[in-house]
Amino acid sequence: MMYDPYVDSELTNCQPDIASYWQAVTSEQTYYPQLGQDLNCDTLVIGAGYTGLNCGYELAKRQQRDVIVIDALQPGWGCSGRNGGFVLRGTGRLGLSQLAAKFGLDTARLFHQEYGEAIARVNHLISEGDIDCQPQAAGYYKLAHKANMAKDLASQASLLQQEFGYQVRYLNKSQISGQVVNHQQAFAALHFPDCYGLNPLALAKGYARLAVQAGAQLYGQTPASLIQRDGTGFKVHTPQAIITARNLVLASNAYTAKGLYPALNSSCLPVLSSVIVTEPLNSGQLQQLNWQLNSIMMDTRTLKYYYRLLPDNRILFGGRGAITGKAAADPVYARRLLAALKHCFAGLEQLNYQYQWSGWVGVSFDDLPRIHSPEPNLFYAAGYCGSGLSYSALAGKRLAQLVAGEALPALPIYQTGLPVFPMTAFRRQGQQLYYQWGRFKDHFL
Repeated sequence: MMYDPYVDSELTNCQPDIASYWQAVTSEQTYYPQLGQDLNCDTLVIGAGYTGLNCGYELAKRQQRDVIVIDALQPGWGCSGRNGGFVLRGTGRLGLSQLAAKFGLDTARLFHQEYGEAIARVNHLISEGDIDCQPQAAGYYKLAHKANMAKDLASQASLLQQEFGYQVRYLNKSQISGQVVNHQQAFAALHFPDCYGLNPLALAKGYARLAVQAGAQLYGQTPASLIQRDGTGFKVHTPQAIITARNLVLASNAYTAKGLYPALNSSCLPVLSSVIVTEPLNSGQLQQLNWQLNSIMMDTRTLKYYYRLLPDNRILFGGRGAITGKAAADPVYARRLLAALKHCFAGLEQLNYQYQWSGWVGVSFDDLPRIHSPEPNLFYAAGYCGSGLSYSALAGKRLAQLVAGEALPALPIYQTGLPVFPMTAFRRQGQQLYYQWGRFKDHFL
């Protein structure tokens, strides 16, 4: 049964295999051993995903700190190694128009600048670490899944061009079919020029290598089971050792066990995202699709679908899945994704999927992440809402700056902690109602 941070008090190092496509195609498989003896350090980072590895890298290389990074399994086992591989300009679930309405245009421009810096950081680290993560041609298409959404996309294009100087491109239905892909449910699109797809697990492995080269100590198979205050610092218990640290960073996001740090768990709803990867398409199917440049795509549904053509001519297709970890392996969710894929693209009636898996994403109550210190010497980053591949790299850097006492940019996500969900014990019931409303809205409105 799949680990479920909503109900499980701890994450153990005995978990079933993910059996993902990324595991099958990623050649770099360095194994990081379990910590077997007590250690002391300046900063302990719990979680070896994009955020934790970037934090460890920054603390070791830029701040010259003695830093240890631990993971319950192996680097990239959680969100970072099983996502769709979308390098996007943003995080959370609020677009720039929504951010401008909520915080004002000047603050929205700062968000836009921060998101651009996140992509630049990913690009730089890939180059610096010579990370073989198979980046594809740049280009992300946000697709209007209904005709009445086209006007909204045109308005967004004008806003981004005029107020942010960001050269998105608006495409109508005929331009999409002629220039991008033969899509049955795309009535308009926005093209984002600096976003692209890559192999997310290979990226995580590359980040791990960079962190170790910078001087961070990295241990796998080392779950944190208990956090205790020790004066101004902490003692963190693992299966075979205790780590004493002056500073503690929680970089486990959606995978934070219910019993590890309850305040974070109650402020971040773990939501399952499910992914299928098809068999390789044959020449006839590829010709019918006319999918150009392997661009990444996502639609405007409330319950979004995201998809991309992979380098070996398979389609990755993802969306929301089960509510609970107990139900995650039910094949009904993979079959739903396959049916949705076939509704999007004609000529794929005989296509089947070869890989399917799920993973937790951390959803915040107000749809924005936070990088925050809720108490002295303790820090966290969480709540990316399933859109964290690029931003989490920058979040790791911001966490390291926070640990070092440096000022962060004047953005709301750096000024407060994650808001607690109201009626937190009933978050899953609320999620079920939201899914029902989302399906109704996507179909009828």
